Amino acid sequence: MGSINETILPENIDGKALLEKYREERDKRLRDEGIFQYRDVSADSSLKHFAEDPWSTPVVREPLNQDIEFAIIGGGFGGLLLAARLTEAGIHDFKIFDRAGDFGGTWYWNRYPGAACDIESYIYMPLCEELNYVPSAKYAPAPEIFQHAKNIGKHYGLLTRWIVLTNRGDKIRARYVATAGGPLTKPKLPGVEGIEKFKGHSFHTGRWDYSYSGGSWEGNLSGLAGKKVGVIGTGATGVQVTPHLAASAGHLYVFQRTPPAVDVRNDSPTDPQWAGSLTKGWQQRRMDNFTTIVEGGHQDEDLVNDGWTHIFRSLAPSGEMVKKFNSGSDAARNVQLAWEEADNMTMERIRRRVDSIVHDPEKAKSLKAWYRRFCKRPCFHDVYLDIFNRNNVTLVDTDGRGVERITENGIVANGEEIELDCIVYATGFEYGTDYSRRLGATVRGRNGVKLSDHFQNGFRSLHGYYVRGFPNYFIISLSQSGGNPNQVFMLNEQAKHLAWLMTELKARNATKVEASEQAEQTWVETIIELAKLRESFFRECTPSFFNDEGKLTTKGILQTRYGLGTLVYMKLIEEWKQEGDFRGLEIDGKLLTDKPIQTRPTEKNVEQGAAVPKFG
Repeated sequence: MGSINETILPENIDGKALLEKYREERDKRLRDEGIFQYRDVSADSSLKHFAEDPWSTPVVREPLNQDIEFAIIGGGFGGLLLAARLTEAGIHDFKIFDRAGDFGGTWYWNRYPGAACDIESYIYMPLCEELNYVPSAKYAPAPEIFQHAKNIGKHYGLLTRWIVLTNRGDKIRARYVATAGGPLTKPKLPGVEGIEKFKGHSFHTGRWDYSYSGGSWEGNLSGLAGKKVGVIGTGATGVQVTPHLAASAGHLYVFQRTPPAVDVRNDSPTDPQWAGSLTKGWQQRRMDNFTTIVEGGHQDEDLVNDGWTHIFRSLAPSGEMVKKFNSGSDAARNVQLAWEEADNMTMERIRRRVDSIVHDPEKAKSLKAWYRRFCKRPCFHDVYLDIFNRNNVTLVDTDGRGVERITENGIVANGEEIELDCIVYATGFEYGTDYSRRLGATVRGRNGVKLSDHFQNGFRSLHGYYVRGFPNYFIISLSQSGGNPNQVFMLNEQAKHLAWLMTELKARNATKVEASEQAEQTWVETIIELAKLRESFFRECTPSFFNDEGKLTTKGILQTRYGLGTLVYMKLIEEWKQEGDFRGLEIDGKLLTDKPIQTRPTEKNVEQGAAVPKFG
């Protein structure tokens, strides 16, 4: 398999021809419906079974009627981190609410064969040092991540405060509320007719049915022996699960709308000697190192050294690409040219990797990704491409059109019906839809106004946390805040920030905090303004959840992160804290200062540069 650096890089790439090819492939996949092309499993009664919880049943208990200090909606890593940081700050009067039967969030739901993190587990799994734990491998498997989430609950004594369901007649009053509903929990299905008509067996990867497939996370899906199985979806989930389906099914049909760009993964078990050498603060240093590199900053050493950091290393201030284009007066254009060439080389190398693995030239041609590296979430796997050399695997490439319809007996694609015993939907989760819809809970603010109504024209906040008209309500998400491929990093920083805020409010005997109308509006305008730095890039991209499936709108833009990157955002928030006057917030109904909020940090030495450049 080899490492990324061992692969021979291509030369003499025609950038203009490549860009035209990317646009041609994008245009094939554009649909008028944008993000609304998918089926909503919660709104369609005939599809509700795709979202049911297969892992637990409701606990019988009496309704609760009590007052608490803090309610946390969401038991994934965002909610767990907030609870942990509140506990460390001496705040213990809180409860965690979740529709699931345990902690874990996306790792509670995603138990499909082969599920694992695609970010190095040493930086992805939070609070490792606090729990004195080192993950078993560079990319930990899903069961280990799920267990780690539960261990966080045990370590911080959170299990005694668990509420299994919220629709149980409970009347719990909280002074503060935070919603930490992540985007990777609500399944989505393809917008094709006939899903409910299929008479065989079908399920979503986020609700895997082991009673049918047999086996476990490790594979050995004995229930699929001799069966004709179809899998729809070739994104990050599809890349992980498809090899296990191929190894167990009588015959597997992989229905592909857009091929994934699959690079080397190079997973390996944790070296005990290395784990024993770790010193205090090791995880935060490693997380900071990764964040700096993928945000375009410079580090003398790449501690993570994976596919995510590989391309950014060449673009650091001392990188070869930047040096190559470091002549001329237009510095911004020079950096853009460096980005373009580095991206061209990376994607061409990945396409040539397909040729080196897949024996059939026609299959290899269909498996090549024609888009820029960050138009879709990058994939890393060491055996995915190899399955297309198997005699029991058929690639059904729809050339961007997707499957046509589903019948009682199977799937129709390219005008041909393929009869199947089982359909597996590896089609992901709702990501770009309205925050209130994904949250799955109704939040009412002052005068009974719904959060969904306040967000009618798009997400609105101050710093991503505070919402005007919703006092003592906080949001933990990546919208309008920082964020990079390692999303847990930002969730942890947000949790620490809110714990700090609670401590400051208590010290001032304050009981209410809310964004001012002007501050919220200024921040919304800032998000829109900074999004222009990357807007042209995403408009040129092939459809994905990154660009609202090719129909980028203002509502979609308002759900994106702060446009100058995570490092700049964090510096801005740190300066805001140091000022000490809560600029932009009303404390107990009053502004402590009438100074307008800052939208950029004042320090001149902050490295500013969005992690995704402008292309085209």
